Amino acid sequence: MQFLKLNVENHVAVITMDAPPVNAVSAGLMDEMIAAFDQMSDRDDVRVVVLTGAGKIFCAGADIKSRANKTFEPGERWAHSRRARELSYSIIECKKPVIAAINGAALGAGLGIAVSCDILLCSENASLGLPEVDVGLMGGGRHAMRVCGHSLTRRMMLTGDRISGPELYRRGIVEVCVPLEELMPAAMEMAARIASKSPIASRTAKNSAATIENMTLRDGYRFEQNMTAELGQTEDSREAMRAFAEKRPPVFQGR
Repeated sequence: MQFLKLNVENHVAVITMDAPPVNAVSAGLMDEMIAAFDQMSDRDDVRVVVLTGAGKIFCAGADIKSRANKTFEPGERWAHSRRARELSYSIIECKKPVIAAINGAALGAGLGIAVSCDILLCSENASLGLPEVDVGLMGGGRHAMRVCGHSLTRRMMLTGDRISGPELYRRGIVEVCVPLEELMPAAMEMAARIASKSPIASRTAKNSAATIENMTLRDGYRFEQNMTAELGQTEDSREAMRAFAEKRPPVFQGR
């Protein structure tokens, strides 16, 4: 892979965006990320994914410098937008939980990538923002709205303001805000905790959370109850209950 680094160990995959200098979103990066997350869905040796960025930036969004004087061919803009949508869906729909370790600025499309993950952690130097308005564009508001709420989303869209890591933590948008050197250890510790659970239960819980987000309370709760009933018939569920009764760690087989 040209724009990504991938490492898998102890059921945890670490995907690092590595497109210097600022991990800007390009067609190549998007294609590689879509393929990587599709691969994670099918790999039995992966139970959880950590996504981060190389260098000082998580992802700076679109490469504005390269687009400033670019002449787009007919259909090229639509193809770019479609790729960007599918990139987000590849993370949201990945069968494995995805932890964002936001190690710096996550701007525009970079914000969309970050908030498509299931659990968000950040360093103190991190920030989220929608700076498209500063270059006469817009975008990413729907992604931001899922985690940032009505007023803050509009503030970012209309002013281009960046929201700092400590402020993200204060608002409950990220679970952890730590010094940069502590970010990956924190992400790996959380990933290890998730990887120790039943992989079937983790996959089902992620799918359920993503599915019920747009459901009514009644329909969403019914969906969860149906998923719980199916999980109760798995060997992993029976093993977890036996282990609890016998006061020992469970040994999950993923079936």
